[in-house]
Amino acid sequence: MSVNLNSDLAEGAGHDEEILSSIDSANVCCGVHAGSLTEAIRVARRCLELGVEVGAHPGYDDRLHYGRLETGIGLADYEALVAAQVAAIAALAPIAYIKAHGALYHRAQADSEAARALVRIAAQHGVGLVGQPGFAIVAEAAKAGVPAYREGFADRAYLADGRLKPRGEAGAVLAPPEAAEQALRLARSGDYDTICVHGDSPGSELVVASIRSSLAAAGITTGPLRR
Repeated sequence: MSVNLNSDLAEGAGHDEEILSSIDSANVCCGVHAGSLTEAIRVARRCLELGVEVGAHPGYDDRLHYGRLETGIGLADYEALVAAQVAAIAALAPIAYIKAHGALYHRAQADSEAARALVRIAAQHGVGLVGQPGFAIVAEAAKAGVPAYREGFADRAYLADGRLKPRGEAGAVLAPPEAAEQALRLARSGDYDTICVHGDSPGSELVVASIRSSLAAAGITTGPLRR
């Protein structure tokens, strides 16, 4: 059994280097919802040096809310915003996939038109899309023949319908021991291709290292998404 470990990096959290030693794929922030292109360049170069797979991590242009609030921009602007950010990261390093950030991700999960915009951009770059199983990103990618990588979240609580519990609610972000247990459960289910640990959470470098150790102890290997 094998699974992929991914994390959002180049967002200014300050422990990217430690996380890079434990993950298979880095979702490189495009310098819009957080971070900067200078940070993106640094992380992309380190990924190339360490053999870590690179994915583009576009988000809404809303630094105040870290790209986690829906802005309501029109579909054409949504697609243009994502296309520009993905092109910026693709110019820094070969990318294997696109994983949208925050509210931009959740919009495409629920809105098939937004999901199809992501599919068009992924197809133009010849890469896959990361999204939660059972929602529009994965469904629309599969329809179009674009690789769809099913994502689970180690450090986030789930609602009964499979959506993530809103961050403002109690218990939405799991403590390290719970995150390690959830990652192991997700991996063993066989329903997920990749497991995310958010790089901006306090102690996330310790969480992802613990998860990697737990998976190895259970005989579960890890590796890149694109093989």
